[in-house]
Amino acid sequence: MKRAVDLCTSAVALVVLAPVMAVIAVVVRLSMGSPVFFVQQRAGRDAVPFGLLKFRTMRHAGSDELNPLHDMDRITRIGRVLRRTSLDELPSLINVLRGDMSLVGPRPLPITYVARYTPAQARRLAVRPGLTGWAVVHGRNHLGWDERFDLDCWYVDHRSPLLDLRILLRTVGVVFGGVGVNRDEQTTMDEFRPAPSSGADADQSRESVDHRTDTHG
Repeated sequence: MKRAVDLCTSAVALVVLAPVMAVIAVVVRLSMGSPVFFVQQRAGRDAVPFGLLKFRTMRHAGSDELNPLHDMDRITRIGRVLRRTSLDELPSLINVLRGDMSLVGPRPLPITYVARYTPAQARRLAVRPGLTGWAVVHGRNHLGWDERFDLDCWYVDHRSPLLDLRILLRTVGVVFGGVGVNRDEQTTMDEFRPAPSSGADADQSRESVDHRTDTHG
């Protein structure tokens, strides 16, 4: 039932919003050059990787690999508007149509994070990731990682059509209010670094994603 709703809704939305997406694509191309889309490997259901599609909101990191530009310095004026309104997420409807994602579920995170999860945190991978989710309507990127994972797992345990509808309705207010778009004025979203007690590889936890990837939402 949920997959049928995702399929029908995403197909209709892509048709209706095609003119808007075309205009955004032109604006991004003129303001930031190519590529127009940002694609990053994210973890889907059961940790199966897929390429998440978004409109670009950042300039390239720069040629100095030792001192790459910070995320907040890379976001353009147009990019800030797209992020605040979540218009940068519109291409992700293609992911929903393809079955990579659902309309509602835990937000998809970089595939590199999977090896860092505790067994409890990995439970968020039991369902398709979503365009919006329970953690999104409770603070988005303002949340700490522990709280975010707790909310994701709560959703996995309590998911239902009625809860999905509730989340979708609350998402409207979150988007129009521009709530939690960035972690703070300096960071789009903190990198997930597991506690040493989690048993994750400490060297792996130091991998940089803040300066080389777009992990918002």
